[in-house]
Amino acid sequence: MSVKKCDYLSIKSVLLIMLAGLNNSFAQSIITTDKFNTKPGVTVSVADTRFTITWPAGKAVKGRLVLNLKNNEPLFSNIQLSKHGIFQSIIQNVDPQFILTEGKRDLISQNGWNIFFDKVPLKPHQSYKVDFHKKDIKVSSSGSRTLITLSGVEAPGFKGELQITLYDGQPLFNVAAVISTQIDSTAILYDAGLVGKQKPVENISYADVYDHLQTAKISQADTAQNIAVKYRTITGINDQGSIAVFPAPHQYFYPLDEAFNLKFVWCGNNYRQMLNGYGLGIRQELNGDKRYVPWFNAPPGTKQRLNFFCLLSTDGAAVLLNNVKRFTHNDSYKPLPGYKTMASHFHNEFIMNVVLKGKPVPDSPSFVKVFKKLGVNIVHLAEFHYTAHPKGPDEQRLLELKTLFEQCSRLSSSNFLLLPGEEPNEFFGGHWLEFFPRPVYWVMSRKAGSPFVSTDAEHGKVYHIGDKNDMLALLKAENGLAWTAHARTKGSTGFPDAYRNEEFYLSDRFLGAAWKAMPADLSQPRLGKRVLDLMDDMNNWGLKKKVLSEADLFSIEPENEMYAHMNVNYLKLDKQPKFKDGWQSVLNVIQQGKFFSTTGEVLINDFTVNGHSTGETIALPFNGQCNITFKADWTFPLNFAEIISGDGKQVYRKHINLDATGAFGTQIFTVNTNLKGRKWARLEVWDVAANGAYTQTVWFK
Repeated sequence: MSVKKCDYLSIKSVLLIMLAGLNNSFAQSIITTDKFNTKPGVTVSVADTRFTITWPAGKAVKGRLVLNLKNNEPLFSNIQLSKHGIFQSIIQNVDPQFILTEGKRDLISQNGWNIFFDKVPLKPHQSYKVDFHKKDIKVSSSGSRTLITLSGVEAPGFKGELQITLYDGQPLFNVAAVISTQIDSTAILYDAGLVGKQKPVENISYADVYDHLQTAKISQADTAQNIAVKYRTITGINDQGSIAVFPAPHQYFYPLDEAFNLKFVWCGNNYRQMLNGYGLGIRQELNGDKRYVPWFNAPPGTKQRLNFFCLLSTDGAAVLLNNVKRFTHNDSYKPLPGYKTMASHFHNEFIMNVVLKGKPVPDSPSFVKVFKKLGVNIVHLAEFHYTAHPKGPDEQRLLELKTLFEQCSRLSSSNFLLLPGEEPNEFFGGHWLEFFPRPVYWVMSRKAGSPFVSTDAEHGKVYHIGDKNDMLALLKAENGLAWTAHARTKGSTGFPDAYRNEEFYLSDRFLGAAWKAMPADLSQPRLGKRVLDLMDDMNNWGLKKKVLSEADLFSIEPENEMYAHMNVNYLKLDKQPKFKDGWQSVLNVIQQGKFFSTTGEVLINDFTVNGHSTGETIALPFNGQCNITFKADWTFPLNFAEIISGDGKQVYRKHINLDATGAFGTQIFTVNTNLKGRKWARLEVWDVAANGAYTQTVWFK
């Protein structure tokens, strides 16, 4: 029976009547539809223990889920997609299943939940199959989405519900076990996927790490295997269509020093000897990169979303993978007219590990190829990270710098600028990065009585730096910038707060801080809350600081899972600077706040408050009324935007619900709001996969 174009009471009555005959496995359960609004293309029906929902999945295309509400039987009785008006069965009789791994977070030794230097897998931890006992089901509507919620999800110490979100206009849905614990100091990981008692797909397909499509026929006896893939996606293929399973492209990847490809998908029988049956899905390596491995935060009472996406197609695996790749612009940063992309903070150590070790120096090193394929126009390095001689002897230090400058010049081209940079970690406190607009020779030591600057025939000016005053003088002399790296965590725990009143920090030579999605918390609808909160604090301090995004990664190789760990800054530059001419224009744009930062899927340009853009200081009208406009470009459906403002003490958030948006859109938004008494405002935009972008600040006087 199909229910269309009828009011809530009619729907609820029909569903209650039809549920009356369910057996004891789903006894006295209720389908609640209080918040379900009929809309074009979305229909629900119930027959025996089957709940069927259909949604518009594209132009003249519909998706359909047939849910089996009987316990001990697969939840997804059938997942279908229409072709020429006829529904094709993509996959049948599979359960969404999850493995939760929980360990202990160190909240004592460093900085509480902001810790990175934690090694969770080296402490006691346990993995559990998440149990699911169907009890009741709720159907609700929210803009362009339909949400199906089933209670009865449990694991030791955790309880919650299963959520299935359908997105109008796309053959896309998200499956999430939303769970909470009351146990403190908990860190978690999860694996997930679709599992059937019988073989649910004939073949699996994926792009290997070299971007070659691989397809393999599977047998019922296959044991589960972990596979290194590109685009974080594994596809199951049947006669009538295919289904791609993939995670949120950034949220699923907790911060590590290395972006190694740790085989983030799986397929086969009896995965981890915990999921009984054949399946395919996503996974995490418990030991990470075997350095610092912090996992995800799971503070008490937070709703952790263990989730994955599914995309359907009635075409083959190659077409479907291309459809998945659209959500991340093929794992690259989309060109935006009037902007150049810049990424910062890479400890590749090409100079020390290759050039000065006498190894063969390739014409085009692999790390340069990786950045170019990602669509990065400008790369700011952080070389010599505990590998070189920052304090001398002078001869060695100057050779290292000269070699760095030569290689950066050689490897730069008309649309790619490789720029020298270091993470000095001297003089100021904590960790920080420097950025000069041209090659600068400087040594991080100064003997008593020796000059601050000298000159020689080979290097020109050579600076010797002995303390924070010298360092500030160097930044002023060479028009350089400095900022706090990984603020309030790692080696910058307690910074920049500890030096916020220092002369160097108050100077316009100290830019501010850098943003990275660290720590990770699956309950947050945004990434990188640590530094976004710091950005608001710095704004309320009134110092007009800026926040760049940073990657903070070591090796950069084609085989790596680079995109998941990357972010980028879009600088408002009309043309690409040339290395030989210097790159003062890059520093100018950064210092002026004429940029936005993003994970890549959400772009923001033309953000203005009363016609003025970021970095500007404007007078508010007497009544505080402001007209705010911004243009957004996105792939995944948007979730929300926030206009964040402050009065020097408090932070205010104007939440803008964007759940009416579909996938792959561009729109100009206009918001009228009152900002009377505020001293600054900025913007964030986030999508349903917790990808997002943030702007710099507009200041008020």
